[in-house]
Amino acid sequence: MGYPDRRQEILDGAARLLAQRGITGCTVRGIAEDVGILAGSLYYHFDSKDAIVEEIVAGYLTQLADRCAEVATTRTDGRTRLQALVAASLEVCHANADASDIYQANRGYFTRDERFAKIRLLAAQVQQSWNDVIEAGIREGAFRGDIDKRVFHRYLRDAVFLSSRWFTPTAQYLLPDLAADTARIFLDGFTRAPGEPAP
Repeated sequence: MGYPDRRQEILDGAARLLAQRGITGCTVRGIAEDVGILAGSLYYHFDSKDAIVEEIVAGYLTQLADRCAEVATTRTDGRTRLQALVAASLEVCHANADASDIYQANRGYFTRDERFAKIRLLAAQVQQSWNDVIEAGIREGAFRGDIDKRVFHRYLRDAVFLSSRWFTPTAQYLLPDLAADTARIFLDGFTRAPGEPAP
């Protein structure tokens, strides 16, 4: 197995283990054992556990930041942009479920060290895209202005990024279905209007 393959194998194995046990619950030795190599061999590829964590999480957040920025600059109405933002975020999150879980469960860990400056920057870019979409929708009159936008953002963010912990697509209900329903719940609610016929 070549160098790139071994490196990716370490990252994939480490992501699974870190998602299961948390960053502080894992060691370099534990990651090496899980991948089936000696700890000394792992250091040939990465200088520390934090280097592994950084590469996993930064790779995920780079994809997420790029997709969110693309949606946020799309010339559509506020509702369509928010629906697209939910769909894009869910797609990236579920494609990188372990990395997403690592980041969501250990957010405080990335505030401690200058090593994680890139992760903090990428996370800020993602948040800015969400804020831009929500604020533009409020200005356009697509969204209500009487609800704190930070509260709306945090509820919707958690609904999207924690869904990888419980949602498994089936032939009858795919990821786009979850994206559509998530957007409808937050934009339209779960109750029928008075007099609205049942489906």
